[in-house]
Order: sequence, then structure tokens, then C-alpha cells
Amino acid sequence: MAAGDIETFQRNGIWFNRIEGEAHTLGSSFNTQEEAARVGRGAAVARQVEHSVRTDEGPSADDVNDRHPRDLIG
Repeated sequence: MAAGDIETFQRNGIWFNRIEGEAHTLGSSFNTQEEAARVGRGAAVARQVEHSVRTDEGPSADDVNDRHPRDLIG
């Protein structure tokens, strides 16, 4: 993924979207992958960037603050 792309991921069973290269999440949280992915795709289309869904557990809040987001994608 390149900086600016949108990623949908889960943390503790809750789904989020974020912009690659930024530590904070984009918008609100979601109970299902489908809801989060729909919003993530819409944000990616609006920004004309790529969208991906990460199905394994995403970064913890501590990891996000301590490391660059690109390093968290594995």
C-alpha cells in the first residue's frame, strides 16, 4: 500500500478504516467487516486511491503511537 491509500482492519473484534501513513483511524468504528469495508471503499473512491482489507488483527493502540503505520502492515 502507498501513503494515502485506505486500509480496513480490525482491533479487538471492532473494525476501523485508516489512511495509510497516518496513525489515527478515519471516522467511526464498525461492528462488522462489511460495514467498515463499504465505508473504506467509498473513501478510497472519493480520494482516488486504493483500498484494502486486512483480515488479521490490526495494530494495537500502543503500536500505532510507537511505530510508523507502514511498518505495522505485515
